[in-house]
Amino acid sequence: MNLEKIIKETLLAIQKTGEWIQNEAKFFDLNEVVFKGKNDMVSYVDKDAEKKLVDDLKSILPGAGFITEEGTINNDQKKFTWIVDPLDGTTNFIHGLPIYSISVGLLQGTDIVGGIVYELNKNELFYAWKGGGAFLNHNPIYVSPTKHLSNSLLATGFPYYQFNKLDNYLCIIKDLMIHSHGLRRLGSAATDLAYVACGRYEGFFEYNLNAWDIAAGILLVEEAGGNVTDFSGGNNALFGRELVATGNIHDGLLKSINKYW
Repeated sequence: MNLEKIIKETLLAIQKTGEWIQNEAKFFDLNEVVFKGKNDMVSYVDKDAEKKLVDDLKSILPGAGFITEEGTINNDQKKFTWIVDPLDGTTNFIHGLPIYSISVGLLQGTDIVGGIVYELNKNELFYAWKGGGAFLNHNPIYVSPTKHLSNSLLATGFPYYQFNKLDNYLCIIKDLMIHSHGLRRLGSAATDLAYVACGRYEGFFEYNLNAWDIAAGILLVEEAGGNVTDFSGGNNALFGRELVATGNIHDGLLKSINKYW
């Protein structure tokens, strides 16, 4: 299995879908939005982009399964599985805020072996394959060398359900506001992880995440030399719904999180 070849073919499919999304953004009507749940929105752009991606990915790796945000195709325990978020940052897209991305990860069994995050508005294509390193627009990238939380810029996200844990989460945010260079909230976990991978952020943490939000980004961070765990420091980040991703401040960030979590 030539992972490099698969990923580079996938780049072309993602760029094609990205071009279509950007064309739709010029004429998007807020009335096209459907609510999947409280504060959880979807549009025809999400659904149609997913269909386009799935069709192309099926030809790149025939017989692979799919885990997709909009449920175009379900996974049925294949050897290879694509994990697809056709538009990570839907709320940003709907409101015309230019931070959203396409995220595509590839599993072999339970291991993430490929990942691509395409941040559309900056035309930044982040990608990695297992053992091959991480890249931004074909140039190698690496996590930040910063080793101290006090010198770090961090990113997080805010939950749109399960607010019973919100008070604890806000305590974490307050603690990190005091003990770091600051926090940012972009509204796209895939983009946040890509920014950790290229050293723009020293760390990112969030809970209530889905696999399609983070599969590609996890591999980007790891292949760029970083660390990814759940909040307890374990290896259940992909499906455990909580994630910490860092360059060289992992222990310090986990310590701050676990004061309150």
